[in-house]
Amino acid sequence: MAFRSHVLVCAGTGCVSCGSFDLGAALEREIASRGLADEIQVVRTGCQGFCAEGPVLVVQPDEVFYCGLKTSDVATLVEEHLLKGRPVRKLMYTPPSAPAPVPKLSQIPFFAKQKLVVLRNRGLVDPERIDDYIARDGYEALAKAVTELTPEEIIREIKLSGLRGRGGGGFPTGVKWATCRQAALHRGVEPVIVCNADEGDPGAFMDRSIIESDPHAVIEGMAIGARAIGARQGFVYIRHEYPIARERLAKALDQARDYGLLGRGILGTKFDFDISVVQGAGAFVCGESTALMASLEGKAGEPRAKYIHTVEYGYKNLPTNLNNVETWANVPLIISRGAAWFASMGSGDVSENPWNGSSGTKVFSLVGKVNNTGLIEVPMGITLREIIFGIGGGIPRGRAFKAVQTGGPSGGCLPATHLDMPVDFDSLTAAGSMMGSGGMIVMDDQTCMVDVARYFIAFLTEESCGKCIPCREGLRCSLDVLTRITEGKGEEGDIALLEEMGAVMQDACLCALGSSAPNPVMSTLRYFRDEYEAHVRERRCPAGVCKALITYTIDQALCDGCHACVTACSTGAITGQVKYPHQLNQSLCIKCGACLDACKRNAVLRA
Repeated sequence: MAFRSHVLVCAGTGCVSCGSFDLGAALEREIASRGLADEIQVVRTGCQGFCAEGPVLVVQPDEVFYCGLKTSDVATLVEEHLLKGRPVRKLMYTPPSAPAPVPKLSQIPFFAKQKLVVLRNRGLVDPERIDDYIARDGYEALAKAVTELTPEEIIREIKLSGLRGRGGGGFPTGVKWATCRQAALHRGVEPVIVCNADEGDPGAFMDRSIIESDPHAVIEGMAIGARAIGARQGFVYIRHEYPIARERLAKALDQARDYGLLGRGILGTKFDFDISVVQGAGAFVCGESTALMASLEGKAGEPRAKYIHTVEYGYKNLPTNLNNVETWANVPLIISRGAAWFASMGSGDVSENPWNGSSGTKVFSLVGKVNNTGLIEVPMGITLREIIFGIGGGIPRGRAFKAVQTGGPSGGCLPATHLDMPVDFDSLTAAGSMMGSGGMIVMDDQTCMVDVARYFIAFLTEESCGKCIPCREGLRCSLDVLTRITEGKGEEGDIALLEEMGAVMQDACLCALGSSAPNPVMSTLRYFRDEYEAHVRERRCPAGVCKALITYTIDQALCDGCHACVTACSTGAITGQVKYPHQLNQSLCIKCGACLDACKRNAVLRA
């Protein structure tokens, strides 16, 4: 059936949590009640990216973007736009500094400055309908791989593309595939394909969103990889906390089997391959390759020494090729459009050596103190400034940018002096951070970098498997020192102690989780050492975050007795009559900062 309009409602986790399922149902009811059901179709898509503005939808072919919708807006939207052809301006997106709404999706800076490869079907397909994916040239690459290309030709194409693993390590994908295939042939055994969807970084939701939005892209990529390596068995290791992603992945696998795209005799050939889904229990360490293999086998998720590589002895000691969700989703387009097309994007020259650059695009979850939070995809080599200020829209309330943390809890924090640095594997590593799987947390000038380091070290302390002493004890001792510093009990020598422990962990830990765990401390010491020194030597938190080191007072000369701070204070620490200066009882103050935010006269002081 041909429809004159499609209403594409975001059904990613972020928008679902804001009520997009109810919104979609209300739209269908209203459209039906107006007799428009044969003309207008409501499509529930995966994540459309602009998570800060959810729930969102796009009306096509008009390309009009609506955001922050409620079910009470549905009648107006259907009446005005879908029936009378008059887009509703009050429901459109208005950038923070813009005087008027921006109606078209392509005109909104958040969308206009991205380049979509992995997210090519974002907001365009129903992830629960395989026909939508096929209509967008889905599974053409698989057909090409099984009917036109040899395994060696597939691997050669992946090598020439320069694709590097998007899960954190940045290892050349084609090299890994070739090594795994060779190990299997040498030993005379069947290799195994694994997709790592055990995304555990705070503030990261790239892999979850890709599976929620386009599960068939991941399945197709895995099937092509299996054809190249010679695998008949594959696994998707996905964390239990991703219910929508798991449900959509399960439906997509069933549909692919029904269409002869998985199972025995794929596309009428002799190629057999199928995929099983295994749920992880949410252990961060199981994102590490050897720990993931142990968990797949039903053992405790603990890493092993890396002199035994999983491409040679992985799952059940079989050669095992592990890539993450985003890496697999890149594969179909590389096979269909060619290695040269993929290599033309990004930075560096990968034609001779895949280690020489960072080709293609990268998906990031952009969160924190930035106006436009959400899921983005950009070319490798783009600068941090272009991401944070061009796509992200800058810092809320006009505050100053202070730092951005990349690479998850084991990544590093980079200061404003690095805003014009290109975002690629090598540049981030050289700066003391890492690409990681793609988490990007922006911080403003009200962020305490010592407290940030403490937060991430606390997370890693909880998530350490405890198998090796440098990680187990190094994290625990680092957390003790950082906590002491933020509580105003820091001592001379604490900073040097943190550096010494970090160096030992980098050299002696068993796995990458432990060796990269000191990064939050080492990078903040590298770029924000003055804040550590202020905490230890001056008993002062420059950002005004660490409660033990700050005091709130009221400037009697500036206070006009508006009572805003009294209303905001939950403990009754502030008293006074209206229109007369107020007083603050230090014994009742819990230093929450609510009075500071509420005061319009700058009469509340923090020292």
